[in-house]
Amino acid sequence: MKIYKNTNPDVVSKRRIIFIGIVIFMLFLIIIFKLCYMQLVNVKASVSNLNKLSTKTVYGRSMPRGKILDRNYNVIVDNIGTNMISYKRESKVSVKDEIDMAYLLAKKIDVSYTKLTVNMLKDFWIANNKEEADKKITKEEYELYERRKLKASELEKLKKERIGENELGVYQDIDKEAAYIYYLMNHGYSYDEKVIKDDASDEEYAYIVSNKEKLKGFETSTSWQRSYPYGDTLRQILGNVSSYEQGLPEELKNEYLKKGYSLNDRVGLSYLELQYEDELFGKKDKYEIKNGVKKLIEKGSSGNDIVLSIDINLQQELEKILEEELINAKGEPNTEYYDHTSVVITDPKTGEILAMASKQITNTPDGYKISDYTTNLLTGSDTPGSIVKGASMLVGYSTGNLKPGQVFYDKCIKFKNTPQKCSWSTSLGALNDITALRYSSNSYQFQLALKVAGVNYYHNMPIKIDDTALNTYRSVFNTLGLGVKSGIDLPNETEGYKGKTSNAGLLLNYSIGQYDTYSALQLSSYVNTLANLGERNKLHLVKEIRYSTDDDSLGSVKKTYEKEVLNTSDIDKIYFERVREGFKSVMDGYLGKGYMGSSPNPAGKTGTSESFYDSDGDGKVDQETYSKSFIGYAPYDNPVMSIVSISPHVRHKKSSSTYASGVNKRIVSRICNIFFENYK
Repeated sequence: MKIYKNTNPDVVSKRRIIFIGIVIFMLFLIIIFKLCYMQLVNVKASVSNLNKLSTKTVYGRSMPRGKILDRNYNVIVDNIGTNMISYKRESKVSVKDEIDMAYLLAKKIDVSYTKLTVNMLKDFWIANNKEEADKKITKEEYELYERRKLKASELEKLKKERIGENELGVYQDIDKEAAYIYYLMNHGYSYDEKVIKDDASDEEYAYIVSNKEKLKGFETSTSWQRSYPYGDTLRQILGNVSSYEQGLPEELKNEYLKKGYSLNDRVGLSYLELQYEDELFGKKDKYEIKNGVKKLIEKGSSGNDIVLSIDINLQQELEKILEEELINAKGEPNTEYYDHTSVVITDPKTGEILAMASKQITNTPDGYKISDYTTNLLTGSDTPGSIVKGASMLVGYSTGNLKPGQVFYDKCIKFKNTPQKCSWSTSLGALNDITALRYSSNSYQFQLALKVAGVNYYHNMPIKIDDTALNTYRSVFNTLGLGVKSGIDLPNETEGYKGKTSNAGLLLNYSIGQYDTYSALQLSSYVNTLANLGERNKLHLVKEIRYSTDDDSLGSVKKTYEKEVLNTSDIDKIYFERVREGFKSVMDGYLGKGYMGSSPNPAGKTGTSESFYDSDGDGKVDQETYSKSFIGYAPYDNPVMSIVSISPHVRHKKSSSTYASGVNKRIVSRICNIFFENYK
């Protein structure tokens, strides 16, 4: 018997429909079950997820920065209130509306458009001329865009490239100001409040307040600006802060964004403001936006205050003396190329900087002009001259090539085929280590350096040495603070110049401070290390961090910066005492007498170095000059201050006169007198 299969199409189709219906029914059952579960069982989780989707956390504008105070809690950087005009786009405002408002504001408030770029102006033209801008794209390019062969950003780039000078050339000043205002209105994230002007006049502020209907999205509020009660005193080192318009600096933008900053946050751009950004930056107001309603959930606060080691009154005195003496020196012979003096005053026991300044003088058609040059203390370096001879003595002691009291006869040193090298005087005679410092003998250092190099010297000998001796000198100098950074809490500190070659002549030059160059801060670290018998302390400007307060009262201490020892020399303290005795002898003798004014029981070392100057600004040195330097501290047995002063190019060789200005001595003497009269 044959069994026939039912192949009726209607029957098969009906079965398929029934099967699909069953599947759909099962899916609906699953969905209904899930909905019931969410509604009846997992209500809290559902509500929580809904809240997350409908809630956003945003932050307010940058709060006022912390104040900067001197060691006696005098406020030297503060904040003052200003009028601010800001903008946040409302939902129903069109591009045309924004352009109209930009023109209206351009007529009523003064906004500088000096930072308006061609790219910004082209964006403004495109916003103003949408149809004409669209025509700059070909049909083929639009087809490529539709096929996703071109991106929208690439189309915009093509539009800008095809905007001609004739199209932008019609824009007048009022158009450019409106263009810049339009840029400010749209720059940054859409949810950010855009600052249009943060130092608006009372009239400009009042205009916005009284024209809210015409200026939808514009608001007025109070802001802040940095103020400087002591004017330009220490101004370069205090640093600068960005404006709302500048926002985050491009080179630091990614780093700041990772920390939670916004694009238009005001941040430190240089020196102390940059170095202590994390402390000075305030805590912003925190808001929750839920269903379009903005609610403050955490109030912000000003940044923490920083207290410097600087005595602002001493700083003012130092800057005043520098300005006066630079002017006076230009009336003396041979000072054509003298252009600046740098001074650093510290507490050698702690490394605290009490005052620091460099001033530069230039000749203009209107007379001499004094400029702040204090950053040169960090970024510049000079040939130090004889002030390094204390370090050279320590090289001799530490290598066993010099004994306390050892005598060398001062004489000229002559190698074959080279000029002879002598001391400043040919009548210094027999000298021991103390008198060699007292009279600043070059020959003593030359003979010592040759011993360190293992050379048995005789007159007019041929000589060739390796790098070993020079490396030995540099190694000891480094432990004393020369040729290495001082560690000061400021950015951009230099290590100075380190010579690349080595020979006998350069070794001798190095031993008297005529090869490598050092910054004033390194020299300060060096003299402090001598005063501390081999302990090298980190230089620093900040003593304390204090929490901010809601009024002018002093906040509680968050952090105190104590003395930080960078290294301690392994050279026996007996040898440091010997150098200190030599430095004291200098101040009792001809070369150093009166250099530190009426300072009690001072110790120090004068220096003169051969230097070079670029007189025509072409980047090439063309004048041979002499520079003056000095390092010292007082009192000798218990120092409370140290001082470094460097005055380059106080005399030049092309003059028939040998007169060298005493400007360096006058500056040091005057400031030391003031220090011990008022600030010790």
